[in-house]
Amino acid sequence: MRFEARVDVTHLPGVLDPQGATVERALPALGYRNVSEVSIGKTIRLVVDAPDETSAQSQVEEMCERLLANPVIEAYTISMASLAAPDDTSGAGARSGSTASLAAPDDTSGAGARSAADARAIHTQS
Repeated sequence: MRFEARVDVTHLPGVLDPQGATVERALPALGYRNVSEVSIGKTIRLVVDAPDETSAQSQVEEMCERLLANPVIEAYTISMASLAAPDDTSGAGARSGSTASLAAPDDTSGAGARSAADARAIHTQS
């Protein structure tokens, strides 16, 4: 089976984000005085061939720990979606997905990772 993974990487709470701070300071000059807590992250998308979603998820988590994110200073959220088989032309079941996240050990809400992902989602919809 094929699975599409989206990895959103953000800074852990308490880690400096100079790029986000620069954007936050510049926005009022453009008339956006109501914006705060700007954070800049990255999104990585990839397709994994695996026997099942659990295996694909495990592989992507290992990729994050070893290469895609720096777990010392970054949190990541993984969204998985099952891709339709090449012979599935009906469109039924084209995607189904789940999300997992890694946040700071003391951040039990996971809000740090999700709030940055929400901001990116809003930006891409504009």
